[in-house]
Amino acid sequence: MPAIHDCADPASLLAGVRAARTAIAAGQCIVIPTDTVYGIAADAFSHAAVAGLLAAKGRDRGFPPPVLVADRHMASALAERVPAELEPLLDAHWPGPLTVILRAQPSLTWDLGDTGGTVAIRVPDHPIAIELLRETGPLAVSSANTHGMPAATEAEAAAEMLGESVVVVLDAGPVGGTAAPGEQSGSTILDCSTDGVMRIVRQGVLPRATIAAALGDLLVDG
Repeated sequence: MPAIHDCADPASLLAGVRAARTAIAAGQCIVIPTDTVYGIAADAFSHAAVAGLLAAKGRDRGFPPPVLVADRHMASALAERVPAELEPLLDAHWPGPLTVILRAQPSLTWDLGDTGGTVAIRVPDHPIAIELLRETGPLAVSSANTHGMPAATEAEAAAEMLGESVVVVLDAGPVGGTAAPGEQSGSTILDCSTDGVMRIVRQGVLPRATIAAALGDLLVDG
């Protein structure tokens, strides 16, 4: 089992964040809390680390992980362009349970998988995740579960599923809210990579009605 750090204890939190930072620098995978679910995280710019993340989940390159960032400035460095029409939605829901798919900066030297030149970006609304992201930079992060299993909302469940494929677990207690029936507990994913239209490709905890109110006719059916 990986080392689990109780983030309710200040000394354990400090040691955990240091261990997490060291693990990321070494190309290893860790588990971090977010506002929606626990995530398995790796250095977004390490090909081997991202491959390890996908292998831990039992997924292939056809399932590229999203990238978590600490703030809008970090996000703008990864995206070729952020549509102006999207800005009010980001103002309201970053940090928060909204992931946006944008065209990636072509100069970036990374390999997240078969992305088609896009990147899915989110600013999570969790202080521990934000603190770590400010130290490590962008992290490739996917829900901390094996393929086909429910996303973990408790650190122990994530550790049990992922086992030795992760080396550090930051335990911040139960995370996430309540998803509507039939909807996922993770973030809502909005594809903004095509000019003039935006589509919800995964309905999560941020309601469609909230997004539609901000985007109007730009939001089309998937």
